Amino acid sequence: MAGKIEKSKGKVKEAVGSLTGNKELESEGKIDRRAGEAKEKVGRVKSKVEEVAEKSERKATKAIDNAKDAARRK
Repeated sequence: MAGKIEKSKGKVKEAVGSLTGNKELESEGKIDRRAGEAKEKVGRVKSKVEEVAEKSERKATKAIDNAKDAARRK
């Protein structure tokens, strides 16, 4: 969410800087926009890593439970 806000803020600064001829504000906007885009990408990667970790944990738990069941049957 923070990435989207920063990205939007950057777009506004960039547009205002462009319209007013303020190159410094325009550059600041580009930096903010790119930082927001980077934060969004990091957030997506983090979510994917968490998803894979949870899936791996479920599979490991299932394998352990199956091994326990097999050991009890002997």
